[in-house]
Amino acid sequence: MHNLAIALKLKGHDVSGSDDEIFEPAKSRLEAHGILPAKFGWDADRIQPGMDAIILGMHARKENPELIRAQELELNMYSFPEYIYLNSTHKTRVAIAGSHGKTTITSMVMHVMQKCNKNFDYMVGALVKGFEQGLKLTENADCIILEADEYLSSSINMEPKFLWYKPQIALISGIAWDHMNVFPTFEIYVDQFRKFIKSMPDGSVLVYFRGDKLLVDIVHEFSHVKKIAYDLPNYVVEKNQFFIQSMDGKKHRMEVYGSHNMLNMEGARQICAQLGIEHATFYQAIGDFSGAGKRLEKLIEKEDFIAFRDFAHAPSKVKATIEGIKDQYPGRNLMACLELHTFSSLNPGFIPLYEGSMAKADRKYVFINQEAVKLKQLRLLSENEVIAAFGDPQLKLFYDREKLESEIRKNTFNNCVLLLMSSGDFAGLNLEDFVQNL
Repeated sequence: MHNLAIALKLKGHDVSGSDDEIFEPAKSRLEAHGILPAKFGWDADRIQPGMDAIILGMHARKENPELIRAQELELNMYSFPEYIYLNSTHKTRVAIAGSHGKTTITSMVMHVMQKCNKNFDYMVGALVKGFEQGLKLTENADCIILEADEYLSSSINMEPKFLWYKPQIALISGIAWDHMNVFPTFEIYVDQFRKFIKSMPDGSVLVYFRGDKLLVDIVHEFSHVKKIAYDLPNYVVEKNQFFIQSMDGKKHRMEVYGSHNMLNMEGARQICAQLGIEHATFYQAIGDFSGAGKRLEKLIEKEDFIAFRDFAHAPSKVKATIEGIKDQYPGRNLMACLELHTFSSLNPGFIPLYEGSMAKADRKYVFINQEAVKLKQLRLLSENEVIAAFGDPQLKLFYDREKLESEIRKNTFNNCVLLLMSSGDFAGLNLEDFVQNL
């Protein structure tokens, strides 16, 4: 949403917006463009007659006073994905979907396309090196690369976002239950991916991960799309560096690491092939891709201590991120700290899915911000519930940020990797300053 606001401001439109909490980097980026709200929260007086359009995010509930005022004034109203689709009907739409990896795969495709001097529009949910904005929407680009989220479009349009895009080229990275607040059962969640494939035009190309048996079974239900399966490519790890081994036997050094990112890269390669980029060109272009913003982003690196932050929050993402770090640094002590921040992760019916997700970490910390729990109107999970759900008595739970900081500082940081995972902000903790002072 904030990327679209900035993109419209840069096109010369008058743009305003609102939210009840805004995290970095959105906050500073909105401020830099002069469109950060003067105060957080909702105020119906912001909505005035004569506004050309309201673009509605999922975060605004039906009883939101600004939404009610916009409906009373009968203003033109669009969900975020609807607006993107209506502005890209004349383009080849490439949608990257799946429960994990879609931000990274989208970023990889963008990186290669840019290095190959292709003209394209895009929408991605992270900052990507080499791209000033997270969204580009022009009239003259032939295609648009879309991170296709299965979350709902808005409170008055309860369809998943990715059903709007009707892509001619799509990828599904895998299916692992998420968004329990709107998909209360795994079966309901899975069915959204069936709808996504069904929404693709006849003759479209669907790239999918062969290693997800459930996904394979679903893909085989459809005959109107061309199917291309991908799997984990051959790779080796030498001196903490990952190398992809291509089909011609050559080794290609990669900046990113972890088997999950090698898998993401193979998916991106298949998508780029559909966009006319040869495999050799892809490997040459992808070699210096260093990751999407907040996706295994290195905060500090010293001889015996490295710290990363990552957006991981769902169980499959937490597990893959921890295992990726262990692949990269097998001889180091891994200290993993996870903030439970999303509606699903704070829900007692969902949290058992985290069982074993932090098993490969040497020290395990979980943080819950009580204010975030209040905002989501949920019950605060108890220490016993969290430890039992993760199935790990060595795990330590914190509700107080300062106590978490103090506990981390007690450790020695020789031969150590610190991994900080959250889709929030650890109750306002400045991670860069924190790791610099350890």
